Amino acid sequence: MNADRIAALYRWIEYCAFGKALERRRFAFLPLVRGARNVLIAGEGDGRFAARLVEQNPGVRVDVLESSAEMIRLARQRLPQDAQVTFHQGDALQTPPGGPYDLVVTHFFLDCLSDEETVRFIQGAKQHLSFSALWLVSDFQQVSFWPASWHSWIWLRVMYGFFRVFTGLRTAKLPQIDRALHGAGFELVANDEERLGLIVSQLWRLDHKGSQL
Repeated sequence: MNADRIAALYRWIEYCAFGKALERRRFAFLPLVRGARNVLIAGEGDGRFAARLVEQNPGVRVDVLESSAEMIRLARQRLPQDAQVTFHQGDALQTPPGGPYDLVVTHFFLDCLSDEETVRFIQGAKQHLSFSALWLVSDFQQVSFWPASWHSWIWLRVMYGFFRVFTGLRTAKLPQIDRALHGAGFELVANDEERLGLIVSQLWRLDHKGSQL
């Protein structure tokens, strides 16, 4: 997918649909990653998270994987001139540009991938992580209990339809993110949800217990 067509309006589209809920999810566990010094962000979008991360962690070095040139332009405008943030435009499924990273961030990115692509991305990034690295993820999820299940089902259909039309998104359903991370050897250490469970923030830690996939 490529978000160039909606980049300038993306923040306001997000606010109209969810208010500040997505921002709260992105920033929910920032206090728990204050020690991060070498960070990989996939699908950063317009730079709101990267700017807050740099503000909190002076001296942090960040590699950003982003397919949209317009999103990269907007993100750069949010960053201070001395920020050590390098943008890499292209397919995030390619080999990470550096490492070892002590933190990976995927906010509303993995939902754009298939199950196979999600596993491939996580397993590929894992090879470039430091011991006990953290993985910060915020995303949507299909809720199983009534009536929240209908709420999440409707919103997911609307969102996938919108992004298919305006960005060329090919996938049409959520990947099994928890299963992919757990299978790659990560353990869940923090979880927080809102909007009847539709939107979730999680913090995972690499636990070196091996893959279960």
